[in-house]
Amino acid sequence: MSTSSTRTRGPAGAASSANRFRERALSNRRRPLRRALTWVTTLVAVAGLAWVVGWSQLLGVRHVEVSGVAGAEATAVADLVAVPDGTPLARVDTGVVAARVRERVTVAEVSVHRSWPSTLAVEVVPRTAALVVKNPQGRLEVVDAEAVAFREVAKAPAGVPLVTATGEKGTTREALRSALALLDALPEDLSRDVRAMTISSADLVTFTLGSRTVVWGSGEESPRKVAILRALLTTKAKVIDVSAPDTPVTR
Repeated sequence: MSTSSTRTRGPAGAASSANRFRERALSNRRRPLRRALTWVTTLVAVAGLAWVVGWSQLLGVRHVEVSGVAGAEATAVADLVAVPDGTPLARVDTGVVAARVRERVTVAEVSVHRSWPSTLAVEVVPRTAALVVKNPQGRLEVVDAEAVAFREVAKAPAGVPLVTATGEKGTTREALRSALALLDALPEDLSRDVRAMTISSADLVTFTLGSRTVVWGSGEESPRKVAILRALLTTKAKVIDVSAPDTPVTR
């Protein structure tokens, strides 16, 4: 009985094994096709994503966001961005945009970056007033700490020193740097008594200290000039000339 039962199961088992071999062989033949389809699907997806990001308007510029300045200044900066609406954000050359904005004289520093999905963010550091120069034509020009004149005003802002340029040489950047060096060098106990300052050239800056006239000269050797000035203020001189600190003059 047991021998007969074994013979009955034999052909079925052989058929099952044959089926498994056929399925395995078919699966092996299909595997390269599945891999190829996977690669094709991946490439299509990547190409589609690249098109959406780099060429379509789906992720295009819709907004320009300016920070650091407000009002009319922010509007002027936004106008300088000059990126057409809908331009793919990924293809905007932020360096070129920053260079355009930096051409505005009131801008000291600027950075531009993308804010997905559709905003170009422009961060501006504006120039700030270090002094106001009354030029030979009588106009008041606001100058920053880099000696750049960046705005005209009708009245000097509160707390900003007013200096007078007596000629065109007094309005050069070198002359303005000499005035800035003087303002930076004077300690508070002296600077609060400054009544007026005049720039004739980069080598000739003078100012009134209380009732005395101080001939400062250029911006060089400022700390030494301050020390000499302090010593000479103990005299009764009406004019103190420290422009050549090796040979100061009083009269």
